[in-house]
Amino acid sequence: MKKNIAILMGGYSSEFEISIQSGNVVYNKLDRDQYIPYRIHITKDNWYYVDDTDQKHPIDKNDFSLTLDGTKIIFDAAFNTVHGTPGEDGLLQAYFDLIGIPQTACDFYQAALTFNKRDCISTLKPYGIPTATNYFLNQGDHIDSKTILDTVGLPCFVKANKAGSSYGVSKVKTEAELLPAIEIAYKEDDEIIIESFLSGTEVSVGVIQHNGKDVVLPITEIVTENEFFDYEAKYLGKSEEITPARLSEEDTKKVKDLALKVYQILKMKGFSRSEYIFHHGEPYFVEMNTNPGLSEASILPQQAHKAGINLQELFSNAIESCLTAKK
Repeated sequence: MKKNIAILMGGYSSEFEISIQSGNVVYNKLDRDQYIPYRIHITKDNWYYVDDTDQKHPIDKNDFSLTLDGTKIIFDAAFNTVHGTPGEDGLLQAYFDLIGIPQTACDFYQAALTFNKRDCISTLKPYGIPTATNYFLNQGDHIDSKTILDTVGLPCFVKANKAGSSYGVSKVKTEAELLPAIEIAYKEDDEIIIESFLSGTEVSVGVIQHNGKDVVLPITEIVTENEFFDYEAKYLGKSEEITPARLSEEDTKKVKDLALKVYQILKMKGFSRSEYIFHHGEPYFVEMNTNPGLSEASILPQQAHKAGINLQELFSNAIESCLTAKK
């Protein structure tokens, strides 16, 4: 019997449109012999099913059900493609956990932890995971530029602590640029992380659960035309993504082992994509995304393709993994 799958897309953040793209890819590629997919748009005002004529039908949030022509539809699983809040910060994960519907992303605690860059780094450091030197600020804190720059040096990065797709990120080269960069970051979040500059090859590493095992996908090297891998570089063609990355066998093994270690330390499930920079020959952890982009141009689908996993198989496996875990 075919399973009803709610494909969650949209969300409350700046990444709404990117999430819609990801969700539509899942909708188009999902195996219709096994699943009946429903596009569910998650917005601040309403959650609703969008049918093939673009009509909207409300979702009952009490039990996440849908009523069509007098028939109540219950979902067997939710495929979570919501980037940012509430799909990547643990809110949707906790909701589905409470009502007993399996979903494809990691659990709510892991989502909340990895979405908070500062907390994630603080959790990984005792395990010996190398990271940049960092300085934390909360909105309203006194800003002492000299102390900040004495700690992290120049150039440095100023980032919103909880934001995706490189929103609220600036590269700071002079002391005069620091305060404007902090203001930009505060537009996205009330917490900021300021990091020392890591110079070297940047790579993106996908780790997924596939056929019951934790699998590290082929590595992607990020070569950007811009100062760093920002929104333009990610989505507007201002970067080159090379899979597999042009790394030596030794460096490939180093970063694959590190990415797998991070995935397992954090007790991750489902898809993840973490970023590393080779600084003085060693891979340094930058951040982890637990709902990475799934559009045709996105990095994780490129990596899966190189590993011989097509999108239909990738998506079917994610659904079956979460259904099995719930039993």
